[in-house]
Amino acid sequence: MSSGAEPVSRTPSDQPASLRGTIGVSLLTLENPFFKVIGDNITAEAAKYGYDTIVLSADRDVVKQGNQIKDFIVKKVSAIVLSPCQADSVGPIIREANEAGIPVFTVDIPCRLPGLKIECQIATDNLGGGRLAAEAMIEALGERGGKIAIIHFKQAESCRLRVQGFKEVIEKHNAASPAKIEIVAELEGGGLKDEGYKAAEDLITAHPDLAGIFAINDPSALGARAALENAGKADQVILIGFDGQPEGKQAIKEGKIYADPIQFPDKMGIEIARAIVRHFKGEELPPEILIPTRLYRREDALKDPELR
Repeated sequence: MSSGAEPVSRTPSDQPASLRGTIGVSLLTLENPFFKVIGDNITAEAAKYGYDTIVLSADRDVVKQGNQIKDFIVKKVSAIVLSPCQADSVGPIIREANEAGIPVFTVDIPCRLPGLKIECQIATDNLGGGRLAAEAMIEALGERGGKIAIIHFKQAESCRLRVQGFKEVIEKHNAASPAKIEIVAELEGGGLKDEGYKAAEDLITAHPDLAGIFAINDPSALGARAALENAGKADQVILIGFDGQPEGKQAIKEGKIYADPIQFPDKMGIEIARAIVRHFKGEELPPEILIPTRLYRREDALKDPELR
């Protein structure tokens, strides 16, 4: 508690927060901890520069997200941040923000439609992360190789890039090694636990000799793990996830998931807030800022102070 004698903290421009403006944020879903961390860090970092934030969940609903952005435009926010529910469907509402003179930034999921002005996209290096996921799969399968499958979320460019990077490394491995790894199926999992469960059920029914699954995020991987346990195949199938959410890391510690390329949503939130500040200072921003991933295995989980 302040004694009252301490100096008053000011923003870098030495203006009170009330004079700086508000950042409107519409994220894909706040049910996924990944996006909640992004939102929390946008809020915390923006506050350092005197900005308020309005952080909303679009709940994967493109109409709801469009209405949120329209409301931001009516409120005349200083900047808009969104992770599009459907990158090919948000163009008209982004154009409205452009016409209103409100700078638009995207996080995690880009929108690359022609004719739109996006000041900067902040994202994980998903292509590189997919490559790390493949390296983990190769490491886990060892000299035996085998049949593997992918639980996808094709709607999201981020996930398409993960799968692209994964396939690149598997193809290179197969060209150089006798321990071939065959991708026998790709099923849609929607990035959700329940759908990941159903996809894994279908995979092990169609391919009883399956040796591995790459799931494009932790909810999908956790759903797949539950399906494997229910089918008595948890020890047969190597599971690689993606994200590094607390529940995913805990599963890695318990040996339920082999490894994750982990993302840093805290850094993404911080970087998007800083990009907004840089924009208003007149600095030129790169079109995209990529945050590298890191492979997180059980030995990392055992040393992780955040896990129980």
